[in-house]
Amino acid sequence: MTYRRWWIGAPLALVHLLNAVVVYYALAYGPAGAWDDQGYAGTELECLIALFLSAGAIVITLLPPVRRTVGLWWLVPPAVLGVIAWVRIATLG
Repeated sequence: MTYRRWWIGAPLALVHLLNAVVVYYALAYGPAGAWDDQGYAGTELECLIALFLSAGAIVITLLPPVRRTVGLWWLVPPAVLGVIAWVRIATLG
């Protein structure tokens, strides 16, 4: 991996890692029950944060200099995490 590729790929990988952590918390630590309004609100917020992180990572990856340097396969992690967050928020209740 060249120095330029590492310099562009490392921050993008950190965004993917942060997005994965947010999606994990949205899936693992949901509301405790039907009465848990704060749990629902927190999970919805986590899903929205994950969707914004996914959209931002996709936009960054589609920029021409980044796309030429890191390749299109870097679109897969934010797309998968975004779909997971979307399904979680849609099935939340």
